[in-house]
Amino acid sequence: MMTTAPSQQPSRLPLPRLSDEAAAEIYLFVEHVFLLIESIYGHQIRRHFGELEHPNLAGPDFDDPPGDPPF
Repeated sequence: MMTTAPSQQPSRLPLPRLSDEAAAEIYLFVEHVFLLIESIYGHQIRRHFGELEHPNLAGPDFDDPPGDPPF
């Protein structure tokens, strides 16, 4: 399988080239906004996702004996 370096992957949005410093500053800004939103609305977000049913996200049950089928 052929992989490409991140800089060679096509972007869905036409983004400009940035200096390393500008990329880091944008990253830190987005991180700050994320943490601010999480600090204000985090309980609501966790409650929302907790109410959704995600049967495919359930991990393996390591309490079951190894020979038992998962059903």
